[in-house]
Order: sequence, then C-alpha cells, then structure tokens
Amino acid sequence: MRGAALLPGFTLTGARLAGAGRAPLHLRGGRIVARAGIRSVPVDLRDHVIFPGLINAHEHLQVNNVPPLPGDAVFSSAYDWIAAFQAHFAEPATVASLAVPKARRMRHGGLKNLLSGVTFVAHHDPWHPVLDGPDFPVGVLRDHGWSYALHGPTYGPPVRTSFAATPFGMPWMIHLAEGTDDVAANELGELDRMGCLAPNTVLIHGVGMGARDVARVIEVGAAVVWCPGSNHRLLGRSLDPRPLQAAGRLALGSDSRLSGARDLLEELRTEAARGELDGEALLGLATADAARVLRLPARGRIDQGYAADLVIVEERRAGSADNLVGLSRADLRAVVRDGLPCLADPDFAPWFDAAKVDTMSVTLDGKPKLLARAFADAELLAMEPGLAAVPLRGARRAGECA
Repeated sequence: MRGAALLPGFTLTGARLAGAGRAPLHLRGGRIVARAGIRSVPVDLRDHVIFPGLINAHEHLQVNNVPPLPGDAVFSSAYDWIAAFQAHFAEPATVASLAVPKARRMRHGGLKNLLSGVTFVAHHDPWHPVLDGPDFPVGVLRDHGWSYALHGPTYGPPVRTSFAATPFGMPWMIHLAEGTDDVAANELGELDRMGCLAPNTVLIHGVGMGARDVARVIEVGAAVVWCPGSNHRLLGRSLDPRPLQAAGRLALGSDSRLSGARDLLEELRTEAARGELDGEALLGLATADAARVLRLPARGRIDQGYAADLVIVEERRAGSADNLVGLSRADLRAVVRDGLPCLADPDFAPWFDAAKVDTMSVTLDGKPKLLARAFADAELLAMEPGLAAVPLRGARRAGECA
C-alpha cells in the first residue's frame, strides 16, 4: 500500500469536497496535487462528499481485543479503575486475549480504526516494530514524547525526563486529571509546577480540571484530547468541551474498547446526539484541530500537498459535516490511504483494479465490502466483531473479472 508513487494518479470527479464546493480532486504519489498527471485515472464520485481521513488523537492499539471490566461501576479516577482491573487479569477471557501476540493485537487496533474511517492514530504506549511495517492499516504518530501519568502504577518514560527530551516542535502527551477526585483536580497545577506545561503539552482526558485549569491550558497554548466515551463509562462524566474547542486546543480520541467507544465514528455520533458541539465542530476535532494539536502539518484538510487520506460518503445534506457525523462504519462508501482505496463498497472494484490493490470480499456489520488484502488475514478478521470474510469463491484480486 505504500507504493503509491509508482502508480498512475487518480482524479476524483463530481464530488463535493468537505468545506468547499464541487471540484476535481487529483491524487498522485500519496498526496493531493494541483493537476492531473498524463496517466491520471478518473473516478466518478457524483452524489458523494469527500472528507479528510479521520485522526484518532488518543488510542491504545494493542488492547482492543481485551474484554472490559464487567458491570457499570463508576470510579473516582483512572487510578482506581486500574486497581480494580488487576483481578480481571486472571479471568480466562482476559488471559486468552492477552495471549494473542502483541504485534497481532496492534494490527487489530489499526484495522479497527481503518474500518471507521480513521487513517492516522496517536498511539499512547511504547513503540512496536510492527508499526513500522509498510502494510500497517493506519499511519501512526512518531518522534513525539509521552509519559503515562503522574501517579499510580504507571509505566513508560519518567515525566520530567520525557518532557525534557521531546523536541519543542513535537507533542508531548500524558494522561492527566482522569478523574473526579481531589487528586485529579490537583494534577494540572502539579504538572505546571514541574515545568512540564508548555505549548507542545497534550493532556489526555482532563476531566478533573476546573475552569481556571482550562484557562491556564489555553493561556499556555497547550491542548487536551477529549475521550468522552471512556470518561462517561469509567468516571460518569466528562469535561465541557466548548471552551477548549473554541480556542482550537481540543482533539478527539477513542482511547480503546477496553474503556471507550467502539470506534471514533461512535464517539462522533454519540457526542452529536448529546448536543454540546455541532457536527462541524465535532468533525474538526477529528481532522484539522487534531492535526494542529498533534503538529501534523500535512493532514486534516483537503488541500494541495496534503496526504491523500480520505473518507468518501454519499451526499445526504449539501455542504454539511452531518454527511459523515452520525454515520456508522458500514455506511462509509470508501476509505483511502496514501491515495489508494483500501476499504470500499463493491462497486468501487474498478478503482481497486486501476490501483493494483489486491482485495478480499468481506462483510462489515452485514454489509458487503472490499478490503485491501494487505491489511488483514483470516486470524485478524476473526478478532474483529462484525467483520467476516466472504467464502473463498467470492474473493477477488485486482485484475480479476468481477
């Protein structure tokens, strides 16, 4: 999937571009370009809307197959949840899930994101060699700094050491104020006194921050990744996203299925129903705002020179983010990475053929799809609820007759 530079370019015609009108969109070499090349292949997308690929600003890729803690207990902090989870490690289902090799669990987390239109992820755990593979399902943030948290049975780089070692132009990320107790309420001030609150600081969750803390984050130019599904499930509430969103200092993350929503589309759909932010604002948290928070200069928008990572949906409302916000993953018409289709409805088969992308026929939540063969195998498909391979006679490769 990374050989886009060796393939002909593609010109997507007839579609409405998110935030703009209808115009041809030219893809070549994994980027959006100004003009079609002499070998550019047209792709007719009348009655569709093209959005930037979604950015998941906080994810633990390797734990999406791990069963969550049973029951609906609400905790005062993530530290209490971690303590309660220790006994859960002995449960047979948890033991079996963690017996799956980490590389495969990582790939499953990447696939889960891709299926929901996410093309780029900020993974909040140690780097793993599988993330460097040419066929990992999503792009992954790298060369940033991170620590796990200020307190509790944490792991990863020490806070001050990691912060000091992070280049100023890259984000430094830490779980912070993930709770409703006094410990969570005091963590922002503690981090500030340590000298680790700066414009490149990215705080994950921030539920326990008060109004003064939020004002301080905005004053410094730091940012927060909001994970409302995880917050409501574990803590019974989340932060008010409006001040941080208005200041451009908020992004959206799904955390993982261990504590959060099924995927980023579910986060968008749930928050749209809650009504604190409208569809345009929510979509920004998973595109342009996330790119700014994570310091990704060529992602999150549809523009010349930007990564050709796209989500394509049917047009239901003229010029509205609601064409995407509110959808489930089976509703997506196509997901594009590096200018190549990687997941789409079966009628996109000619595009896969032209791109020389081998595909497998699958069903996603009961709906037929084509999936790039490089991103999954039988074992990986079996890990993902709602995803199943079509019997072999229905499989096809690029170049075969439909």
